[in-house]
Amino acid sequence: MVFDFLKGEFIDVISFLDDTRDTMVWRFERRGQAIKYGAKLTVREGQAAVFVHEGQLADVFGPGLYMLETNNMPIMTTLQHWDHGFSSPFKSEVYFINTTRFNDQKWGTKNPIMTRDPEFGPVRLRAFGTYSMRVSDPAVFLREIVGTDGEFTADEISYQIRNIIVQEFSQTIARSGIPVLDMAANTADLGKIVTTAINPTIAAYGLTLPEFYIENISLPEEVEKVLDKRTSVGIAGDLNKYMQFNAAEGIANPESGAGAMMGAGMAAGMGAAMAQAAGPWGAPPAAAPASAVPPPPPPAAATVWHLAENGTTKGPFDEATLATMATSGKITRASMVWTTGQDGWKAAGDTPLNRLFDSVPPPPPAP
Repeated sequence: MVFDFLKGEFIDVISFLDDTRDTMVWRFERRGQAIKYGAKLTVREGQAAVFVHEGQLADVFGPGLYMLETNNMPIMTTLQHWDHGFSSPFKSEVYFINTTRFNDQKWGTKNPIMTRDPEFGPVRLRAFGTYSMRVSDPAVFLREIVGTDGEFTADEISYQIRNIIVQEFSQTIARSGIPVLDMAANTADLGKIVTTAINPTIAAYGLTLPEFYIENISLPEEVEKVLDKRTSVGIAGDLNKYMQFNAAEGIANPESGAGAMMGAGMAAGMGAAMAQAAGPWGAPPAAAPASAVPPPPPPAAATVWHLAENGTTKGPFDEATLATMATSGKITRASMVWTTGQDGWKAAGDTPLNRLFDSVPPPPPAP
């Protein structure tokens, strides 16, 4: 930081250069000297200068070079009771406000946010991200936040901003009704909603948030593990076919360790099956007792679907219910649907649900 002043009785030049990149407000060091009437004030781009006279907020100057005289200091002229032509020095405090963006500010939830998911029920969420802030009204910021602090940094206000963000984010998530599995695809929209919600509170501090980002929304670790298992089963699909595919792949690649082990395992299994089929001394095998017959595999879980209507999510519905809705016209091929394992929302006509509309009669002919 560099400031220029004359070592004589009066200050003739007032300016401020900041090289810290985190200073939001800096008070010009007067050192007991009076400011000369007609002194030069230099306000650079990204700065504003605020004069405080005898405890009262006076004139505010944007970027430019000024001669401190009555014609450009109307509030100070009123406070000082200056007449035209009066040239007496005066003692005022000058605060330089940094109006550039303060980027890469961090925010995050200290404690999990409780919300109700349409598919999983009550869940706990955590989130974090970044934002940028900027002083939009130097006078309000000085009056409401800085006070008489001679050097105010971004860290002194960032904690309060984070609290406001987390509060509004929690309320936004609770009201959104967006399924947990779809939140990653809607972080941009959620960020806009949060920014709109906190702008009035931030504006009361003389600040604005030009950018706000949600980098991640996560579930508790134990819930993520269960979800990973559920996803793995969905990817495997028919487990019998999945095992057959792995066995065939192992035989086709005998050089690999996994292929050799799989081939050896299958060969041993085939040998045991042939020996059992031949029976002792080649006799036909005896019929297996009823108790030895393995029980049939459990039926596969039915696929359920969610509907998106007017910005809200409905469901889940099974295919029988959706077939009834298709017949009654409550859903069409253009209706947006989603199910576990599907990459985002799609029109029903672009999913396996398209077959539900094959039996829907067309509109009746005109009379």
